[in-house]
Amino acid sequence: KAKALKHKSSWSQLQDLCRLERVRCPSLGITRRNLSHFEVEFLCDYKRVREEEFYLVKWRGYPESENTWEPRKNLRCVGLLKQFHKDLEQAWIRRDGKPKKNARWLDQGVANYVVQKAKQRRALWRWERQLNAKRNHKGRIMVENEVDLDGPPRDFVYINEYKVGEGISLTQVAVGCECRDCLAEAAGGCCCPGASRHKFAYNELGQVRIRAGLPIYECNARCRCGAECSNRVVQRGIRYDLCIFRTANGRGWGVRTLEKIRKNSFVMEYVGEIITSEEAERRGQIYDRQGATYLFDLDYVEDVYTVDAAYYGNISHFVNHSCDPNLQVYNVFIDNLDERLPRIALFATRHIRAGEELTFDYNMQVDPVDAESTRMDSNLGRAGGLAGSPKKRVRIECKCGAESCRKYLF
Repeated sequence: KAKALKHKSSWSQLQDLCRLERVRCPSLGITRRNLSHFEVEFLCDYKRVREEEFYLVKWRGYPESENTWEPRKNLRCVGLLKQFHKDLEQAWIRRDGKPKKNARWLDQGVANYVVQKAKQRRALWRWERQLNAKRNHKGRIMVENEVDLDGPPRDFVYINEYKVGEGISLTQVAVGCECRDCLAEAAGGCCCPGASRHKFAYNELGQVRIRAGLPIYECNARCRCGAECSNRVVQRGIRYDLCIFRTANGRGWGVRTLEKIRKNSFVMEYVGEIITSEEAERRGQIYDRQGATYLFDLDYVEDVYTVDAAYYGNISHFVNHSCDPNLQVYNVFIDNLDERLPRIALFATRHIRAGEELTFDYNMQVDPVDAESTRMDSNLGRAGGLAGSPKKRVRIECKCGAESCRKYLF
C-alpha cells in the first residue's frame, strides 16, 4: 500500500501526511527532530496586538480551517513576508490610490485580495512548472502576473511542434545533403537550400541573412551533417529564457525576453494544430462569437492549410501584435518539403534588450516587389479582446502603442 501511495502522491505531500498523523518516516526524512516542523504555504491576514505583529498562516498540506495566527518572531519565511507586504501595499493602492502605513488590522476586502493574490501566485507557479516539464527546448519559461488576479489560461496545451489535424499528412523528406561543412560548401549549391534552388539562409553565427519573403531550407534528418551544422537553426528550438507576463494596458498576456537577442537571430516558432482552410472557416466563426482567434494561414504558395494555436501551441500563443514589431516571420522547410506546409519561424528584426516585450505584426506585409514574398501575408487574427478571424476581417482597434501605430489591426 505504501508503494502504491508513493506513486500517487508527491514527496512533499507524503511528508505532510506523516506530520499530520504524527508518524515518523526516516525514508521520507521525517524524524523526531523535525516531526513538528511545518511549512508556510502563504499568509492570509495581519494584525498588531500591543505592538506585536501577528500573521494568519495557511500551512502547506492542511485545509484553511487549520489556519493559525502566529507571531512574527515564529516565522522564518522571509520571502513570503516580503511578498505579503508587497501585495498588501498593492491592495491599498488599488482601493485608496495610496499605500496605508501603520495599520493595526486589515479589513475584509484587503485581506481577501491578499489571499486571492497568494492563491493566484501558487497557480501560476504550478503552471510554470508544467510548461517547463513539457518543453523540449533549451530556453526556460517564466510566468508572472503583477497586474490583476487572472490565473493560468484554461484549455491550453503546450506542444513543441505542429499537431497534425484529421485528414492531413506530412510527407517526410526522402533525401539529404552529403556535405561535411554545409556553410563552407553552400556556395557550390550542394547543400539543402541549393538543391531547392534557394540561398543558404544563415551566417556563421546562425543569424538569418536572406530578406523576409524568401524561404529557408534547413538540413534534415537524412543529411550527413551533425546536430551542430550551421544550417540547423530553427530545428534546435528556443534558445532564450522567456517570460509570459500580464500586460498592464488591456492586451492580455504577452511575452518578454529575459536575455538580450541579437538582430536576425531565431527566437521561436509559431506552433499549433494544422487544419484545412475549410475547418479554419468553421472554427473562425465560432472564435468570432467568442471574441478570440489564433488562426494563421499557411499561404506561402496557396491557401490550403491553417495553423490554429487556440488550444494547442507553444509560447508564441502569447506573443502580442505591434505595428512596429521586433520579430519577423519566415517560412521554413526541414523534414517536410510540401510548400503548402511550411514551418513558421520568428526572427529578431533588430537587437532586443533583456526585459523587452516580443511582438510581431499580425497583418504583416513583406516586399511586394518580389512575387515569392507576396505569398507571405500572415493573415493572423488573435485573442485578447480581438474579434474576427482572417477569413472575415472586422475593424479591430490596435493597442500596441507604437508611434507608427495604424490604429487598427485589420
